[in-house]
Amino acid sequence: MSPIYAKVEYWLSAENITLALDGYERQVLAYNGSIPGPTIFADWGDNLVVHVTNNMKYNGTSVHWHGMRQLNSNEYDGVPGVTQCPITPGQTFTYRFQATQYGSTWYHSHFSLQYTDGLYGPLVINGPATADYDEDLGMLFLSDWSHEPVSEIWELARKKGAPSLENGLINGTNTYDCSKSPDPSCIGNGTKFQTVFEAGRKYRIGLINVATNGHFQFSIDGHNLTVIANDLVPIVPYDTKSVLINIGQRYDIIVEASAEPGDYWLRGGWQSECSANQSPDNITGIVRYDAKSTALPTTTGITVSDNCGDEPSASLVPYLALDVGSHDTIIEEEIGIAIQGYLLWTINNSSLYLNWSEPTNMRVYNRENIFPTDYNILSKTTPEEEWEILVLEEKSGIPSTHPIHLHGHDFWVLSQDNRPFDCANTSLNVKNPPRRDTASLPGGGHLAIALKKDNPGVWLMHCHIAWHSSQGFALQLIESEDRIRSQITDQNNLSSLCYQWDASTHDEVYQQEDSGI
Repeated sequence: MSPIYAKVEYWLSAENITLALDGYERQVLAYNGSIPGPTIFADWGDNLVVHVTNNMKYNGTSVHWHGMRQLNSNEYDGVPGVTQCPITPGQTFTYRFQATQYGSTWYHSHFSLQYTDGLYGPLVINGPATADYDEDLGMLFLSDWSHEPVSEIWELARKKGAPSLENGLINGTNTYDCSKSPDPSCIGNGTKFQTVFEAGRKYRIGLINVATNGHFQFSIDGHNLTVIANDLVPIVPYDTKSVLINIGQRYDIIVEASAEPGDYWLRGGWQSECSANQSPDNITGIVRYDAKSTALPTTTGITVSDNCGDEPSASLVPYLALDVGSHDTIIEEEIGIAIQGYLLWTINNSSLYLNWSEPTNMRVYNRENIFPTDYNILSKTTPEEEWEILVLEEKSGIPSTHPIHLHGHDFWVLSQDNRPFDCANTSLNVKNPPRRDTASLPGGGHLAIALKKDNPGVWLMHCHIAWHSSQGFALQLIESEDRIRSQITDQNNLSSLCYQWDASTHDEVYQQEDSGI
C-alpha cells in the first residue's frame, strides 16, 4: 500500500513596500510584507501547494524553491524563460511539488535581480537529524544590503563591475550609522538581530547566504558549531569554530549554550578578500543568556580568513554513503568574459539570454529541437539514467570565486581546485564525495561534478552572484526530452501564464535588461 502524504498549502503575495531594514528607509520587494518572507513548513514527503500572487505594479515575477529536486514537477521550478513565463502583475500562479528532501533551504524570486531587493523567505522540511538538539531556532539569513534598489544600480554594475553595497543584514535587520549619510532616508531606527540561549541547551540553526555578492565566515563568539547538513544533504557531524558559506549555500548547525552566561556577538564574518562592502565589520547579531539584557557584547571574535571557497571537502561526508557510478564522458565548459559595451559572463563563449515569453520547457513540449544560441543549451550529454561528469573551468582572468548552483539535482563534488583541470592528471574523488546543489568554482581553477541523469526536465545551472547571473553566467540542461512532454501536467496553466504575460508587456511593465534569471 502506497503511503498517503499530507497536503500543505500556503499563500504568498509579492509586494512593493517601503521598509528601513537597517534604519535606512527605501523601496523594497517583500513577500507578505516582510523580509525575510514567511516561513513555509512541511514534513518530509508532504505535497506543497503554494499560491503566489504578483501584487507588484510594474514587475513580473516567479518563485524558485532553491535546492528542491522537483522530481516529476519541473514545470514548478520557477525560472522565467526556462520553466514558465513570468507571473503578470495582478495574477496568481500555483506551484505544486513534493518535498522529497528534508532540512533547511529557501524560496526566492528568479526574475532578474528581485531576490536581492528582498523577495526571499525560509523553507523548512522537517525530517531526521544526524545529531541531537533541544530546540530548532529556524533559519538565519546572511546578506549584504544596498541603500538603493539593486535594480537601480544594475546599469552601473553591468558597465563597471560589482559595486560595494552599504551594509549587510542578519535575518533582515541591522543597524547603520546615519552620521555616514546626511540623507533624510537614514532615520536611524535599525536594530540588531537577537536570540536568547538557555545554558546547557543545544540549538539548531539553518544558515543561508542570500547575498547579492558576498562570502561569509559565520561564527558565534565563545561557542563551537556542530555541522550536521549541507544543502539538504545530511552529513556526518563535525565540530568547528566557524562555517564558510557562499551565496545560495545552506548549512544546518547545532550550537550548545555552554559558554559563561553573558552577551555574545554573532558574526556574519564578511570576507573582504572575496568582495567589497562599506560596513564589513557591522554585519552582526547578538546572542544573550538573559532576555532582559540590553548591553552590547564586548566579546572578541575569530580572525576572518581570506578563504573564498567552501568548507573542506574532508569535512562534508554524506551520512548516507553514495559512490559515483561508471562514466565514460567528461564534458568541459570554459567560463570567460565578453565586453559588448558592458560586461557579459560566458560559458564556451556564449552568454545566456532568455525570452521570458518562450520558456524552454514549453518549446520542448511543442517538439521544437532547435534553440537560440544564447539559450545556452548543453546538448552534448549522456543518455538518461547514466552518470555525467561536468567540469567548469574558470578562465576569465578575473580573480573571482563563483557559487555554482544546479537546479533539479544534488551533485557529487569530484574535484575543486584553484589550478586548471587536467583530464589526464586531475584526481577525481568518486568514493562518497560531498553532495550538494551549490559549490564554489575557484577563480582561475576548476570545479568537477557528477550527476545522474534521473530527473527529466529543463534545469538551469548558474553562478549565484546576482550580478553574474544577470550578466549571462548560466547554461541549461535538457534531460530526458521525451519524458518532459509526458510529465507536464499543467500545460494549460503554463500556456495561460504566457498568454497573460504577452498581453501585459506594455511600456509600464518592467522590460528585460539582463539574462532574465
